[in-house]
Amino acid sequence: MGYSVGQVAGFAGVTVRTLHHYDEIGLLSPSGRSQAGHRRYDDADLDRLQRVLFYRELGFPLEEVAVLLDDPESDPGEHLRRQHAILSGRIARLQQMAAAVEHAMEAKKMGINLTPEEKFEVFGGFDPDEHAAEAEQRWGDTYRESARRTASYTKEDWLRIQALAEDINGRFAALLDAGTAADSEEAMSLAEEHRGWINGSYYFCTYEIHTGLGEMYVADERFTAYYEAVRPGLAVFVRDAILANAVRNV
Repeated sequence: MGYSVGQVAGFAGVTVRTLHHYDEIGLLSPSGRSQAGHRRYDDADLDRLQRVLFYRELGFPLEEVAVLLDDPESDPGEHLRRQHAILSGRIARLQQMAAAVEHAMEAKKMGINLTPEEKFEVFGGFDPDEHAAEAEQRWGDTYRESARRTASYTKEDWLRIQALAEDINGRFAALLDAGTAADSEEAMSLAEEHRGWINGSYYFCTYEIHTGLGEMYVADERFTAYYEAVRPGLAVFVRDAILANAVRNV
């Protein structure tokens, strides 16, 4: 009888929406259907899904995954070598936890020029002064650049920055809800807009730093919780969109 789409989603740790998307684009089509017309996956389908997820974890766009799996003349080694530098950078950034995070940039001393009432209005229950020392220790020059730029920010400036962040997050969540792939043009363009928001608000955000931020959203439970509060699964989606955007611009 094979496995249902829900069972496969559970096995693989992906969403049913993701499996539907893979089917729609021909990347992973189930080998059978039930009498009621529902998707049924066999063991060979699960093997293919495992390979798909392996390449996705390495940051390959879906179209390249399809080539790797279906083109007999494709050289997986060449694709892997092309990704090696980016992957090495990801590992180093995860080990050092040195990339700057825009949410951590709220946790710094420049918020001190706000009254307690204003800080609550801007940051809610989050007090940036409590995390200033951690931010400076972890991100050094990036923290100091952000501190210089934001030292003169008013309450209105912070509210504007927060509103832009909420708008970007809301549009990321809408793409996730619609089943849009993280490496789609829409998601990558929004990731680029997110990078531009950091550039305009805090510090110069290179693609290397940006991918480090994306990794932090998943690796650090504080930032994961921030995105998961917007929409479950959003932290990983934003991370993947950021990485896909960086790959196409490297």
